[in-house]
Amino acid sequence: MAVATEIDGQALYRKISWRLIPYIFVLYILAYLDRVNVGFAAVEMRRDLALSATVYGTGAGIFFLGQGLFDLPSNLLLGKVGPRLWIARIMISWGIIATCMSLAKGPHSFYLLRFLLGVSEAGFFPGMILYLTYWFPSGERARAVAKFMTATSIAGVVGGPLSSFLLKLEGRAGMHGWQWLFLCEGLPTILGGISVLFLLKDHPDDAEWLTDPEKRWLDAELERDRKAGGAEDKHNLADAFKLPMVWILAGIFFLDQLGTYTVGFWMPLVLNGILHPAAAAARDLAGSAAASQVARYATIPYIAAAIFTVLVGWSSDRMRERRGHIALCFALSAVGFGWAAFAHTVAMVLLAFVLAAIGYWSLMGPFWALPTRVLGGQAAAGGVAIITMIGSLGSFIGPTLTGRLRDATHTFTAGLLAVSGSALLAMLLCFALPGRERTVTTEEKKRPAKA
Repeated sequence: MAVATEIDGQALYRKISWRLIPYIFVLYILAYLDRVNVGFAAVEMRRDLALSATVYGTGAGIFFLGQGLFDLPSNLLLGKVGPRLWIARIMISWGIIATCMSLAKGPHSFYLLRFLLGVSEAGFFPGMILYLTYWFPSGERARAVAKFMTATSIAGVVGGPLSSFLLKLEGRAGMHGWQWLFLCEGLPTILGGISVLFLLKDHPDDAEWLTDPEKRWLDAELERDRKAGGAEDKHNLADAFKLPMVWILAGIFFLDQLGTYTVGFWMPLVLNGILHPAAAAARDLAGSAAASQVARYATIPYIAAAIFTVLVGWSSDRMRERRGHIALCFALSAVGFGWAAFAHTVAMVLLAFVLAAIGYWSLMGPFWALPTRVLGGQAAAGGVAIITMIGSLGSFIGPTLTGRLRDATHTFTAGLLAVSGSALLAMLLCFALPGRERTVTTEEKKRPAKA
């Protein structure tokens, strides 16, 4: 394969980033908002449906059981069917279920709808991580993943004011504010899924906005990167199961997700307890004005997380180092949750959750650059899905455990300390990961790729 040597690689990656990242960024905002908007709705929803902290935490977390059960088959099918068709199918189906969340009547329907939401969304996140490997070599991947992953924190920034506005529709057309929230935030996902059919490109070779020399150059770079990382030799699904690093990463991601969704699902209720202690004492029951105020405050940690996610991803790629960046992020989250457990003012609680959110969100860029460097083909699809499946268990256990401890102790202290401890354990587990990446030499870059 002849390679066009005049191609400016960094300019090409910037071009690809501007074409891909903003669009899939918006798609992931919709995904993340639909899975965590139950946190913004929690204050009103618990009041209207008489949900205990245990029921709420279990329902919030059961989403991830549905997701985890189907992540692997969904991601393997994405590799067979192609990202465009499969991502569109995922988004349309979960958008329909998300709107149906407005029909919840009690604990059982709440559990069922959250579980079905997880099943319908299964494969979206690991599919997007896999999709980025089609366009970026590992040396550029942490930044690409970080830009994409800022959607989760931006969803919190957007979700706060949006949810605040929708919750104020209480009583309109005979519906509660939280019903308006689920309805209005689910419909855009269906439209987003339809847009994928027309806008998403399966592979660089399908992109009419890339020239033929650019496509050949990118193909050659991706092939060299696969060889350097060993992905060239690990293409079968069985290879993903055999690689020890996949299971180490799965354990780390399990501990990570314990805390990530504790922020998303419980931070609004922790803030509500500080802002409205009398209402919180009555099982967190508060009016729509209180819920709206909490939603506004809850955006602050997400803003900080969005900024630092990009900075950490950039630093990790520049230094070609992943392990230390991930460990440092976990240390920051451990401090944040430990502080939140004993904070008694709004300012202190917000600062504590800022640290926790920065840590959990910022590690995503360097983290997801690791498995996609050493695995290719079906092994990459399977490896990413294995990690997210194990992580889904953490996403379920974290919110559920926090709810049970809240009901048992009548405070959030025990739950927050448990999550802080899990972050410390994850930090220690990071040292089982490989160190600095090997870079492709100038001589290797000059060698033509195989035809």
